[in-house]
Amino acid sequence: MLPDVERISVSPVFIGRGSQMAALTDALERADGGQPQVLLIGGEAGVGKSRLLEEFQAAAVVRGSTAVVGNCLEVGAEGLPYAPFAMILRRLHRALGAELEAAAVGRESSLARLLPDMGEAPPEAHDEYARARLFEHTAQLFEQLTTDRTLVLAVEDLHWSDRSTRELFAYLTRTLHSARLVLLATYRSDDLHRRHPVRPYLAELERQRTVQRLELPRLGRREVARQLTGILSPARPTAELVGQIFKRSEGNPFFVEELAVSFQQGCRTGLTETLRDLLLVRIEALPEATQTMLRLLAQGGSRVEHGLLAAVVEATGTLDEDELIDALRTAVGANIIQQTSDGDGYRFRHALVREAVFDDLMPGEVTRANRRYALALEAEPSLVAKDQRSARLAGYWYCANDAARAMPAVLNAGREARRRNAFAEQLRMLDRALELWEDVPPEVRAGLRDYDHADESYPSCSCEGGCGCEGDCGAIQLVDLFAEATVAARLSGETDRGLRYTKRALRLIDETKTPERAAWFILARARALRYDVGARPEQEMDHALRLLEGRKPSAVLSELLHRQACDGLLGVPRREHLDSARRAVEIADQVGATSLQLHAQLTLGMLHCAFGELDEGAVLLARIRERAEANGDVDLLGRVYTNLSSHHELQGRSREAAEIARTGLAMIRANGMTGYNGTILLGNLAEPLISLGELDEAEQLLAEEPDWAGQRAHRDFMHRLRGEIALLRGDVAGATEHLAEARRVGLVWQPQKYVPTALLAMRIATVNGRYAEARTELVQTLDGGRPEGIDRSWWALLAAGAAAEADARDLPTMAPGRAEVLARIRETASGLATELPLYAGWQAVLEAELARAEGTVTSAHWRRATDALLVLECPHPRALAHYRLAESLAADGDRVAAAAAASTAADLARRQGNRLLLDAVDTLTGRARLAPSSTAQAPDDETFHLTRREQDVLKLLALGRTNRQIAEELFISPKTASVHVSNILAKLDVTGRGEAAAVAHRLRLVAGTS
Repeated sequence: MLPDVERISVSPVFIGRGSQMAALTDALERADGGQPQVLLIGGEAGVGKSRLLEEFQAAAVVRGSTAVVGNCLEVGAEGLPYAPFAMILRRLHRALGAELEAAAVGRESSLARLLPDMGEAPPEAHDEYARARLFEHTAQLFEQLTTDRTLVLAVEDLHWSDRSTRELFAYLTRTLHSARLVLLATYRSDDLHRRHPVRPYLAELERQRTVQRLELPRLGRREVARQLTGILSPARPTAELVGQIFKRSEGNPFFVEELAVSFQQGCRTGLTETLRDLLLVRIEALPEATQTMLRLLAQGGSRVEHGLLAAVVEATGTLDEDELIDALRTAVGANIIQQTSDGDGYRFRHALVREAVFDDLMPGEVTRANRRYALALEAEPSLVAKDQRSARLAGYWYCANDAARAMPAVLNAGREARRRNAFAEQLRMLDRALELWEDVPPEVRAGLRDYDHADESYPSCSCEGGCGCEGDCGAIQLVDLFAEATVAARLSGETDRGLRYTKRALRLIDETKTPERAAWFILARARALRYDVGARPEQEMDHALRLLEGRKPSAVLSELLHRQACDGLLGVPRREHLDSARRAVEIADQVGATSLQLHAQLTLGMLHCAFGELDEGAVLLARIRERAEANGDVDLLGRVYTNLSSHHELQGRSREAAEIARTGLAMIRANGMTGYNGTILLGNLAEPLISLGELDEAEQLLAEEPDWAGQRAHRDFMHRLRGEIALLRGDVAGATEHLAEARRVGLVWQPQKYVPTALLAMRIATVNGRYAEARTELVQTLDGGRPEGIDRSWWALLAAGAAAEADARDLPTMAPGRAEVLARIRETASGLATELPLYAGWQAVLEAELARAEGTVTSAHWRRATDALLVLECPHPRALAHYRLAESLAADGDRVAAAAAASTAADLARRQGNRLLLDAVDTLTGRARLAPSSTAQAPDDETFHLTRREQDVLKLLALGRTNRQIAEELFISPKTASVHVSNILAKLDVTGRGEAAAVAHRLRLVAGTS
């Protein structure tokens, strides 16, 4: 029993109508200026017209407008005459009282036809001009009421309006030219069939220049997710729930709300009775023949070809061809169904309408109709497109509850889906096959033979009895289906489902009789567990290897060795991992496992690169990419693009990295593998874009990241990149939030992740002046050892550590331990690669930062760094080196060279989007007087004749700086600073520094003081 819960269905957050609200707000602003506005708001039932109107009216009231709404009523064919305007006047009377009565003086008899409170209306039959007076007096009333305010008047549900209401509305749109009025009308576009009187009426209204028409589209997936978050708060909807509700609701907000209620009530698949009744009421008003056709159409799928529907209808004997055409025409005219885009068939206008019709059927009706669809399709396969036949036939036999005929059809559909790389669809077919297995007669199972498995390392049965094949290894066994489903689950990102399949399969296998199969499933389980906190996949791998000790070479053994090498590459690579990769390649070659051999060679190439053997690694990577593209192996290609993009970015070739990642992301999206490796490739594209300074595109990419269940392991990567963008833009608080989230969901065992994350943490700490925290981050990372293969990240980390020590050089609290930290930085750097231009450049930056931290830095240090970085395409760390060079040159007194270096630094920082560095360059430029200051010179009588330089000194003096500190910040000598201070004291006629600071604060002589 579920506990009683409050039924909350309306999202407290207004979602997805930004452009429409902007249009309404613009109209309100024009109306405030005396230009009356008319807006027609259309959309299907439940799409949010009333909610949009409510939100706009609330905003208008806040701005001082008076907003009222009147509803058309569904009574008979055309509703009650003038009903919405009568309601509007009644509500205006309630809101304005005597003011409305005063405005109506002299017009009471006419207005009484709309609102009896105005007086007694004369008999209309004896006055041929009464209608004209009513329209004119109504317009005059609204015009007079808008003298002191803007009126927002809305007519809801215009599709139910009577002719008189429509004519009065049209009259107001044509005659009111200077009133402060916004006139709105909403209507259901799906109710406007071809002969509906409102359809031509709207077209005629829209011809007027002042009339604007807004159509509300359905919500997108992200908007549905936000709507569900608001409805279910404080609980957060899972990605699975969002996907399920978005698919069923097709983005209709009302349907989302009702499905959310179903979820709150513990029902994840059905419809609430409220929603089902709402969906069926219009269908039940149609002729019986049309309802019969719709019931058959609902069982044919999301779209049904005309020929297939006609064949099924003919088999039922309920309608002849002419009756079918009439039924279809009626349903189309009622906006229940519509022709498909190719004009070859029909679909329900909304999926939930089909679902409601389907749910209203008796079980026997469903079985019989699906059998007829299946028989019709088997008899004439050309009735549907070739690429849909197998899946459609499998679906029909499955819904017909015929396990014997459904099983071969389902397996065939699964094969077809796999050939098209539609792994999620393949998994759905395999789930059905597993569900049907026990209901399939043994003789039918025996006929299911020669299944071509997706994973070439999956071992064939040795017929030793451990697989349950009962001596017939040619037939498909239940464990075979689990193996295929495990692979499909991995490739479609359904990690948890894959674990369930391996668990069930291992219960069926006797590992002493079929050790290779047991090892295969154990390996699959280890792969799925490798990113789970607390899991020990290495123990699983060791167990699997022990099962294969002393046995002949096999694809399973090759795959185990390959996975060992992969884990080493991602963790702490050692030379033994190179040996594992080589053995995996050799064994795969011996047993003819081509795809596995290429995967192992790819890992071997990346390991060579990790150990600095770049030429050997590059040759292997180029060869693998060429073969993978030629073979069309999407699993291998996904790994190729992932590894290559990362490899190029680590070596400083960001533009090439972005190009490769972009190609890979497009490829996996086209092949339905976003749930498998979509997140990491998306990040591998965003990362070089950040390096290149293309922050807007990178930010947009990261905002598009779906919540793929199979990519949980890479969410820390996404948050770290978001944090880097935020920090570059100067949003330190946002960067801190993303850093915390990255660490909350992140992996602690992969250096490629924790080292860049530590670097981000150090940069944030340094910006905030928390130098001790930056030192702690560095020391903790160094304590973990230095794995191979990510030297770029290590160079940047060490340089940031040295820079933090340099920035904190004058802080007494940071002096203890500084020498030890700098020594560790030097020791770690001595083992890093320097062959690449990027690495050599970072080496020069580090040497300069170490010298700065020790107080021995010269402009020559930074000149070497800028020269070494000159060939790089990315702005960072070139911008940093030029900024430091400008500092050193300014301290040397070479202001011309310093200005040139500062200008270069500013240009590079601007290209990178580095707001913090750009601010630092601006500050340096002003303090070192490398360019005209942006602060205007105050008149002499307001500044006591202080020169510009003396004002700079006074500002620092007011902040409590000593003469030495003033000299360092303004790049002058302490003696010069002392002279400036003496001159300031004389000009201000004060006796000491404290009085000078007080004068500066009191008179606000210096910008930035208060």
